[in-house]
Amino acid sequence: MDQMLANSLSGEVRIKHSLNKEEESFVVKRRKTVLKSLIKLKIPCSKDAVPNIALLGSGGGQRAMVGLLGSLVQLDKAGLLDCILYLSGVSGSTWCMASLYQEPDWSTKLETVKDQIIRRLSGPAVSWGDAFAKLKKYYYEKDIFSLTDFWAAIFVTTYIKEIDEHRLTGQRNKLKKDPFPIYTAIDKQCKQNREGDPWFEISPLEAGYSLTGAFVETSSFGSQFDNGRKIKTQPEMDMLYLQALCGSALADGDANISFIWQSIKGFISNLMSFENEMIEGMEKDPNSPPAGKCSKVLMDLVDMNLSVLNGIDPFDLHESIRTNMNDLTGGKDQHIFQMEKLNLADKEAAILHIRKYTLDICACLRVSFHFWPFDVCFSICRAAVLWIWGRKYDFLQNMTDKTVPRALLKSETRDYIDAGVLLNSPYFSVLREERNIDLIISLDFSDGDPFMDVC
Repeated sequence: MDQMLANSLSGEVRIKHSLNKEEESFVVKRRKTVLKSLIKLKIPCSKDAVPNIALLGSGGGQRAMVGLLGSLVQLDKAGLLDCILYLSGVSGSTWCMASLYQEPDWSTKLETVKDQIIRRLSGPAVSWGDAFAKLKKYYYEKDIFSLTDFWAAIFVTTYIKEIDEHRLTGQRNKLKKDPFPIYTAIDKQCKQNREGDPWFEISPLEAGYSLTGAFVETSSFGSQFDNGRKIKTQPEMDMLYLQALCGSALADGDANISFIWQSIKGFISNLMSFENEMIEGMEKDPNSPPAGKCSKVLMDLVDMNLSVLNGIDPFDLHESIRTNMNDLTGGKDQHIFQMEKLNLADKEAAILHIRKYTLDICACLRVSFHFWPFDVCFSICRAAVLWIWGRKYDFLQNMTDKTVPRALLKSETRDYIDAGVLLNSPYFSVLREERNIDLIISLDFSDGDPFMDVC
């Protein structure tokens, strides 16, 4: 009874194997559209026998984005698009979905919308200045910063050629003539620890665990909750971030760590060049900390991580860092990398060693350089060594519902990543019993067998 009272008072966290009331209303109306479409196609069907059809798009980056778009165009030409009740995607397919649903009633003017998307993808890239500004906004507007923010602003923008700041809940009252959209991700900890329900879905109405039946209003996904009550509001993620979260396959596996560090190196170099005027001004001001030396330490720190990952002796880089840190701190804070403890033959131990060193250096520098652009660089380095992706407050924290896996109730935060690293098609979003799906059409844009991604 206490749990039910908490849920009713919050009005946001919902633990129940049922559809959201607004989704139920949508389904009733959409089934009428499906029936009309079937009649138009001369397919015999009664009102009560209208099939619930779900169309799924796999991952596959830009290939999946364009592939899903082309498939939808062909379905439209065949008069079949209005037969679809749900449209759900993984990874690159969600990039297509995000582009489509920018335009209300896109399915009624798909040729026009398709041409708009193609023109954008064929057009100029997002400028460095705009990408940096977006990253800055992400960094300062919320409590938790992760590599997904970096991935969104600096990389996903290069694929989708835009910064989409619309909110998913903005589509809530515009779902009239299009299939119901479901974006999918997975809970990284559930996948790694093989406990609980990893399958996570996000719609304009709710976000939550598909099989567990635990949901929060999408506008509050990312806000902090305690026992079902919101205690700290965080801004709703925008569509650019959602596409980065759903399309973050790099978040899974150690093979991508070197790529991310190499990308951070290029990012810091470009960012410091972009902010060169500010840095030069600091260099001329005797009362300002020496920004040039801080930039050099950051670059050496990134190279040091790359060296350890690649089994290369980082001693010279350490000496450079130690010299500059001595100047930056006036000799008060010496971070001596104990080379005798660094055994490059034991890669795991070496990575743990450089991780602590990186965190110590960043924490020390942050005392004097607690402002843009240095603060975001420290946070990116921290997220990289701790491998933090898609981290959000756990909206189920401290709830007591026994139907929810214990792990989901006890953690302060959860990490969400690309669902394609577990299964490259969003079957579980539409296999919820309450959605009562009769037919699943799964479009595969994988580089290989989509089921080979199952771990």
